[in-house]
Amino acid sequence: MIVIDARNKKHKELNFEIEKYLNNGYKKIKLINVNGQRYIFAGVKGDYYLEIEGVAGDDLGAFMNGPTIVVRGNCQDAAGNTMNYGKIIIHGDARDVIGYAMRGGCIYVNGDVGYRVGIHMKEYKDKKPTIIVANTAGDFLGEYMAGGILIVLRLKSNYIGDFIATGIHGGCIYIRGYIDEDRLGYGAKIVEFNEHDKKLLEKKLKEFCTIFNYSVDKILSKEFTKIVPISHRPYGKLYTE
Repeated sequence: MIVIDARNKKHKELNFEIEKYLNNGYKKIKLINVNGQRYIFAGVKGDYYLEIEGVAGDDLGAFMNGPTIVVRGNCQDAAGNTMNYGKIIIHGDARDVIGYAMRGGCIYVNGDVGYRVGIHMKEYKDKKPTIIVANTAGDFLGEYMAGGILIVLRLKSNYIGDFIATGIHGGCIYIRGYIDEDRLGYGAKIVEFNEHDKKLLEKKLKEFCTIFNYSVDKILSKEFTKIVPISHRPYGKLYTE
């Protein structure tokens, strides 16, 4: 593994240095002293591993296809933007629009996330992106979601933002604990959480709990709220035929 010190480096300088090592055959890279540099590992394709110590900047792993990124700290906006495949593991908090238009892979956050997480997530055949958040999420969670699975566990706080799943027309959101329908946005509804859902969550949470040292059984001992679309065309009446 090659170690790159990001201290005092502009984002372009850092990303060019990362690209140089990838082109020279390195499969594992560790960045230290990261302080908000943007676009790290954006567009990278292949079986690569990246470890980050510090605060990762906007658009971490945007458009990436395959790598695994581990952030031992916090993350700014739009991690996993239009990500096609791969994994982003964030040991701290992450901010807004995490997983924007995400098309595949997983994002795991061992803290809080901000606004509009999972906006425009989508799926196709066996590609079903997943975002799991250990604690809370801000307003407009799953806005305009078209596919995939969003899981918010609220392990340290019962807070959840408003306007959940506004405009949702595909996919599914699971939130641990009770959610009143008044918290939902237009186009979303709450349906029964059944045994099939419990088995699905058990499968999805297995790796997440192993990474962050949680108990799957303890998490699943509390009921979940399941949120799905009312329709696949929630705004259909606003447009002409």
